[in-house]
Amino acid sequence: MNEATSNVPGNRRQAARKLASPTATVTDLISGQAMGRVGNLSSTGMLLIGHQPPHSEALYQVGVTLPGVGSLRGQSAAITLGIQEQWHEPAASGQTWAGYRIVAISDEDVAQLHRWLAAG
Repeated sequence: MNEATSNVPGNRRQAARKLASPTATVTDLISGQAMGRVGNLSSTGMLLIGHQPPHSEALYQVGVTLPGVGSLRGQSAAITLGIQEQWHEPAASGQTWAGYRIVAISDEDVAQLHRWLAAG
């Protein structure tokens, strides 16, 4: 979280968020359908820019492909997350912005996510 957002009333973010490139994709592992792309990601949640609105408070098992950055450039990382919808709203071009809380992640994927977040 940067200082500009940390002092905004009502902002409940607890962890710094990192912007993702448009190639950071999210797939519903149960249906096999693409859900959209990552707008930003932290160790506790993410903003998903999706094709359709999620169900309120729904749980999803997703695969997230994170493109390489910094020392990992050219090496994408794939992690699996259990996420729960926290909010969503319409965005431009018929898309939906949705905030998700990470509710399940393996130790190995936590380590991979932390490496990706730390890479610059």
